[in-house]
Amino acid sequence: MITKLSALLIFLVFCLSAGEALASGKTAQIHPDTPQPRRFVVQGVRLIDRIGDKPVFFRGMGYSPYLQGETPQQGAGPGNDGRYPVHLALLGEMGVNYLHVFPLLMPPNFFAALDDTDLVYGQDIWIDPFTPDLLDEKYLADTLAGVKQVIDHTYAVGRPERLVLFSVGDELQAATVERTDKLHPEVRDYKGKHLTVTGRSASEVALARLIDQAMDYELTRYGQRHLYAHTSWTHIGPIADRPDLDVPREHVLVPDMGDLLCMNVYTYANGVLSSPPGSVTGTTFQGYLEELAATTKLPILVTQVGLSTSPIMPKPEVIDYGGHKPEKVAEVFRSVWQDIRTARLRDHFCGLVFFEFQDEWWKIGWTPDDEVRHEPGDPEEWFGLYELGEGNRLIPKGDLPAVVRSLFKEP
Repeated sequence: MITKLSALLIFLVFCLSAGEALASGKTAQIHPDTPQPRRFVVQGVRLIDRIGDKPVFFRGMGYSPYLQGETPQQGAGPGNDGRYPVHLALLGEMGVNYLHVFPLLMPPNFFAALDDTDLVYGQDIWIDPFTPDLLDEKYLADTLAGVKQVIDHTYAVGRPERLVLFSVGDELQAATVERTDKLHPEVRDYKGKHLTVTGRSASEVALARLIDQAMDYELTRYGQRHLYAHTSWTHIGPIADRPDLDVPREHVLVPDMGDLLCMNVYTYANGVLSSPPGSVTGTTFQGYLEELAATTKLPILVTQVGLSTSPIMPKPEVIDYGGHKPEKVAEVFRSVWQDIRTARLRDHFCGLVFFEFQDEWWKIGWTPDDEVRHEPGDPEEWFGLYELGEGNRLIPKGDLPAVVRSLFKEP
């Protein structure tokens, strides 16, 4: 048990080292004359819902409702059928108020079901994280075309009035980041129509270009914009002083080229395990959150946290990656909720998203017909609170839905 004095000393050390990424000369700024979104806006470190004019803290769930036999590997969205009222009812019972949506083109029936709820959503836009060069002009053009397609779908089929954010890219691979930076050591700055970054790496400039151009496309074509971000993970930054990062310090990626910081923060992840203890709970998860909050001036959305219940833990050297019982998952859910709600600078956090609603059989998709087999040694297929039973029936894993409901009812 750490004392209040030792906790204070730890936090002071955090503050002395805070902004390490900023101290290296990295800046990012959305231009003052760029229009603000109509509903969800950033005011300092807070995310404000203009309906009610109050700060928000999203109680979120990752949502990728592909059922057995369905896969996005060829670009298809999930089926346009009656699953969505059932799913959204279960999510509502858990107290979820925000969905972090992964399929790029959700079908009309999803949005029709959304109309009968109070839910809002964020749209994750997957971009190829394995490309040889993020700054390759053809890659950027093709990627931007895909982003524009998602924006168009939002206005043609989706519900822009319920949308909180577009996240351009999710979890870039360390090798991709390092290779891109080495290919373009001279690329340090970018000034776009709405976004300027300076003192950056080539990978960060590539992301800034995509986000700036996506923002401009939405404003030009639809006369408004939503919040924009890139979702990163702790393995490649933004906290640089960790011995277990997957990139050298000079290639650490700071995902601040947008309105808010979106971060996938797993309890067992590199950069988290090596963090100092938190000031209240003493966990490294809280320690990471507190240092993250001290190193950015943006609101922070924790876009993924969870554990896999795969029967096999395929990489024993990767602690906690698969092989868990629902009871252990529940324990971690309770712990991380306490961590974020009691953390120093907790007002910097605008939400926490559990990963995820249901298992995804199609992952990782590197074998034929993966979407019809639940691979016991693939943890990525087993992160759901619900498993898919016979006839795609949703079966709760232990009391996980009840645990989430109890947490999300707390202040």
